[in-house]
Amino acid sequence: MLSMTLLKKNNLKWIVTAIAVTLFFSCESNFKDIQKSNISEFFPSSDADMVNLKYTDSGRITAVLVSAKMLDYASVSYPFTEFPKGIDVTLYDKKGKKTYIKANYAISYKGTTIIDLQGKVKIFTEEGQKLETEQLYFDQKNQWFFTERRFKLSGPKGISNGQGIDFSKDFKIINSQKITGEVETNDK
Repeated sequence: MLSMTLLKKNNLKWIVTAIAVTLFFSCESNFKDIQKSNISEFFPSSDADMVNLKYTDSGRITAVLVSAKMLDYASVSYPFTEFPKGIDVTLYDKKGKKTYIKANYAISYKGTTIIDLQGKVKIFTEEGQKLETEQLYFDQKNQWFFTERRFKLSGPKGISNGQGIDFSKDFKIINSQKITGEVETNDK
């Protein structure tokens, strides 16, 4: 009788252990499934290769953007357009003068008018002015460039280096900080 009671207790322990182990592994599996379901997928709503976009204002071309790859994230909380393979942009002023922009990477935020240009950014004009930096922002609404990064500015009046600069699209107004180099000015 004693051995029968001991056998029943032993079997009961094994059954309880087996159920506990089964529940543990099934809960762990469910937990992993729940974790996976909380991961949001981040995919562009559109993807384009070899892009050539023309921007117009009142029938006049104001800019031409060329890129090997464009990813549009229009359906995310803060929509943006990404150019992971870089951009070549030509900006036109009202008189038809051109400003050229090249960058290894660009991202345009739709909620603002700011474009973030990164990686060997170069801007140059038909008049021979050229700016080189690693990151530059462009405020489309105000037609204004700015950066706090190191830069090199060269043109017919000389070459300067510095850290921090902002300027108009046509280079007519330039505000630079921490500069070195020789630049010819109109001051006498």
